[in-house]
Amino acid sequence: MSLLPFETLPAYKPRQFLPAQIDLGEWTHLAPFFDELEIRAPQCATAADLERWLVDWSELGAALDEEAGRRYIAMTCHTDNAEAEKAYLHFVENVEPQIKPRQFRLERIFIQHPLRAQLPKPRYDVFVRDTRNHVELFREENVPLETEEARLGQQYQKLSGSLTVQFRGEEKTLVQMGKYLEDPDRPLRREAWELVARRRLQERGKFEDMFDQLLRLREQIARNAGFENYRAYAFRRLGRFDYTPEDCARFHEAVATEVLPAVRELQTQRRQQLGLDRLRPWDLAVDPLNRPPLRPFEQVEEMVRRSQRIFDQLDGELAGGFRQMNDRRLLDLDNRKSKAPGGYQSTLAEARQPFIFMNAVGQQRDVETILHEAGHAFHALAAREEDLLPYRNSPPIEFCEVASMSMELLGNEFVEEFYAAPDANRARRTHLEGIVGILAWIATVDAFQHWIYTHPGHSRDERATAWLALMDRFGGEVDWSGYDEARANLWHRQLHIFIHPFYYIEYGIAQLGALQVWANSKRDKAKALHDYKHALALGGSRPLPELFSAAGCRFEFDGATMKPLMTLVREEIGRLE
Repeated sequence: MSLLPFETLPAYKPRQFLPAQIDLGEWTHLAPFFDELEIRAPQCATAADLERWLVDWSELGAALDEEAGRRYIAMTCHTDNAEAEKAYLHFVENVEPQIKPRQFRLERIFIQHPLRAQLPKPRYDVFVRDTRNHVELFREENVPLETEEARLGQQYQKLSGSLTVQFRGEEKTLVQMGKYLEDPDRPLRREAWELVARRRLQERGKFEDMFDQLLRLREQIARNAGFENYRAYAFRRLGRFDYTPEDCARFHEAVATEVLPAVRELQTQRRQQLGLDRLRPWDLAVDPLNRPPLRPFEQVEEMVRRSQRIFDQLDGELAGGFRQMNDRRLLDLDNRKSKAPGGYQSTLAEARQPFIFMNAVGQQRDVETILHEAGHAFHALAAREEDLLPYRNSPPIEFCEVASMSMELLGNEFVEEFYAAPDANRARRTHLEGIVGILAWIATVDAFQHWIYTHPGHSRDERATAWLALMDRFGGEVDWSGYDEARANLWHRQLHIFIHPFYYIEYGIAQLGALQVWANSKRDKAKALHDYKHALALGGSRPLPELFSAAGCRFEFDGATMKPLMTLVREEIGRLE
């Protein structure tokens, strides 16, 4: 029985380089194709020959990328399945370490190839830039360190996905417990919040041990590559050619000056509406007027049907893509025990089909998540005609998140598919309030990572102190007294800190782009959607500022950019009261 929710999918285009049948999980079967590419490269007589070589290299990369993706999907769908875990770890520990040095050799061959300069411009400019960056960063001694880093990341997901509590006679995942924080019964909310907080604290030693190991690995990886610290290395590894750590600091400051006033304003209003002297951590998700929680659906199948109707109204092409995903069982959306936490969209690189994973439990947040991940899926479908794998599968993350966050805002126009009119406006307001809050949280998480990796040798206590200082700076007016330990360890829940270091500011940059798409749609819906789809179709073929420009956005994330967008959000929230 397959551990994947979907059936076998054919390659989008017939293979020209690889055989139709090949075991992609065994290195001995793969090595000859890397050998052939190395042998062929010097034989390319024209730029057209070199382009054909690049397409064949992309075909090999897509097949391997999809194999890794399938194993990751199976593992995250079934964290308790030994077969899925074994298959994933086999690929991570035995195949990827063989692939990395061979990919490096092909990248070096390409960068040094005498015909590279004759390739059409600007078609290959971004690819050349990124490939040169990979070549300059690669160190063979880092391959086993990166393998261990991936293994620890898998263990973090396994531990996080395994956590449950006994709540009123029933075993619940921590994700399932989230809905009780929306309950008007304040003692129940507190009981649920404290139970989850205690459960996480029971594992704090394991989380800290994992992170200390990851920190040591990353610092060694950076030293091996010749960088003074991991932050400098990470910015290069992530291909951040268009902004710097100093720009991130300006983002943090802009959030403090332009977003925090809105955070405090909303929190004060919430406290007053709830009739409280102090706002506590379990008071942040409940409706401030003590209305019952928004319940957009009961069953996941219902969520899919209603989401489909939103896309039907928004755009026929996008709607067709979502319908096809559902028909091909490329959606695994329900929450269950031993399923990894969170949500993601993964592109099956050879089939050129997107897959969506999430943990829906019937909350408004689930509606936002399905719209978000569908935006990623639409991005993958829009770029599927691109044959160069990095352009098709690896657009800049900062713009990938524009695709997803814009879809949240554009889709919300039709959220009546889930709610009657009063609750639809309530859902829209909840979403916009969430944007205000997430910008503050992004600044907290990103600034924390900057501190971590520029303070080598710090202790766990010093790390906790740094985190608490950032919570003070960006946390608003929430009273945590009596729960200092839970507050100091709150960062353990943020998987990006463990698994994707420095990958979080992208959400903030992209949120500003998405708000610009939304603002554009208020002026001219048809043009805003046209520009959005046009930019998605570019994949990763253009530099980040050009992708933003194609979508009708400015690539700036300072106070001057943030101020008018926050004005629009606050006005819209006021209108929805």
